[in-house]
Amino acid sequence: MSTREQLSDFLAQIERRAFKQAMFAVRDEHVALDIVQDAMLKLAERYGDKPAEEFPMLFHRILQNTILDNFRRQKVRSFWLTLFSSFSQKNAEEEFDPLDVLEDKENASQPQLPDAALQQDQVLTAIEEALQHLPARQREAFLLRYWDQLDTAETAAAMGCSEGSVKTHCSRATHALALMLKEKGIDLS
Repeated sequence: MSTREQLSDFLAQIERRAFKQAMFAVRDEHVALDIVQDAMLKLAERYGDKPAEEFPMLFHRILQNTILDNFRRQKVRSFWLTLFSSFSQKNAEEEFDPLDVLEDKENASQPQLPDAALQQDQVLTAIEEALQHLPARQREAFLLRYWDQLDTAETAAAMGCSEGSVKTHCSRATHALALMLKEKGIDLS
């Protein structure tokens, strides 16, 4: 059984990565924050008494389910809004650019030299852009394995699929990212 401190420590460690993962999925800062908050609350309320070793897998599964729930709600809302929008005039709304939100100005790993910091920032931005173009399952597997550093078994449990599927998704994601980055003149090998 875990303690409140263990749960609190886990949530503090996972919050930034969970936010980034939600941002990649929904591309809206406010919605991503709501998703992460809902996932954290669900973990605390329903599984707070589980062993601390189980928190990563449980949380990632809850986070992915919360993201899917958000998409389902959006689909229903857009259906009704589409029906009712034909009765009203269309207003031009501002377009949302997810790249405005993905900046990480508090990144402690930034090099001290300005030119190196700029180069690293450009590479990270290119990687984040490329991640957005991956299919959802590939992006999820890639982020869980390489961003959250879960092993293959933990990733498979979090995604609800086999270890072979995780390996396939990760391999395809890695190759696709390498091609997209190479097209932009970035070679990370």
